[in-house]
Amino acid sequence: MRALFDTYSYKASKHVTKSYSTSFYAGVRFLDSKIRNDIHGIYGFVRFADEIVDTFHEQDKELLLNEFVDDTYRAIERGISLNPILNSFQMVVNKYQIDHALIDQFLHSMRMDLNPVDYTQASYEEYILGSAEVVGLMCLKVFVYGDEAEYQRLKPYAMKLGSAFQKINFLRDMKDDFQGLGRIYFPGVDMEGLSLEDKKRIEEEIQVEFDEAYVGIKQLPKSSRLGVYVSYVYYTKLLRKIKRKTAHELLESRISVPNKTKVFLFAKSYVRNSMNLL
Repeated sequence: MRALFDTYSYKASKHVTKSYSTSFYAGVRFLDSKIRNDIHGIYGFVRFADEIVDTFHEQDKELLLNEFVDDTYRAIERGISLNPILNSFQMVVNKYQIDHALIDQFLHSMRMDLNPVDYTQASYEEYILGSAEVVGLMCLKVFVYGDEAEYQRLKPYAMKLGSAFQKINFLRDMKDDFQGLGRIYFPGVDMEGLSLEDKKRIEEEIQVEFDEAYVGIKQLPKSSRLGVYVSYVYYTKLLRKIKRKTAHELLESRISVPNKTKVFLFAKSYVRNSMNLL
C-alpha cells in the first residue's frame, strides 16, 4: 500500500530531525499535529544536503550532491522516490506547491560549500538567502497551509528569522567551520583575530533581525506560532550566551544551551503563548 510507504517516509524524516537536532525537534513538537510531518519532511531534505557538503570528506562530494539534486527533482516530478527522505520532501513540495526557485536557491548555497569561498558582502548575503532564508520560506508555506496571500504578507519576517538563525549558527560553529572546514562566512573578518567591534556589529545585526522577525511570529496561525516561538526563544538564548563570550572562546568550543535550561525555556514559552503574552 502506498499509504504505508508514505507514512514510513515521514517517520524516516522525523527520525533524521530527532537525531540531528534535538532543539529543532522540540520546536516541531509544539506545532499542530497536522503540519509536523511536513516540517520534518523539509528538515530531512535540507539536513541530507548539508551532510553531503559538511561530512562526507572521503567521498566525491560534488558527485554526491549532483546525484542528490537529480534525485530530488525526479522525485518531485514523479511524485515518488524510493529514498524515504526525498519521498517525504516531494510530498510537501507538491502538497503546498512550494516554488522550485526556493529549492534551486537552497541547493545553490550547498554548492557554494563544496569549496572555500572568499566571501564578499554580496556573496555572503547570497549564501544566507539560500542556506537559511528560503528554508524559512518553505516552512512558512506549510505554516499558512499554502495560502499565497498570507505567505506573501509574512514572507519578510520569515526571511529575517532564517537569516538571524543562520548568523547565530555561524558564530556558534566558528570552531568547526573555520578550524575543521576552513570556512569563513563573514566578509572582511579575520576569524583568528576577530575584533570586539566586528563581533558586536554581527551581534547587533542579528538582534535587529530578531526584533523584526518577532513581529511576524506573533502573526502566525495558532497552529504554528508556538513552535516557531520556541525556536526563536532558544536562539535568542544562544545569542545572549554568545554575547558573553570572547571571540577566542568561540574558537575554542561550541556554544550550547544545557538541556535543563531548554526545558525551562520551552515551558516558559508555552505559558506565554497560552496566556497570549507574545
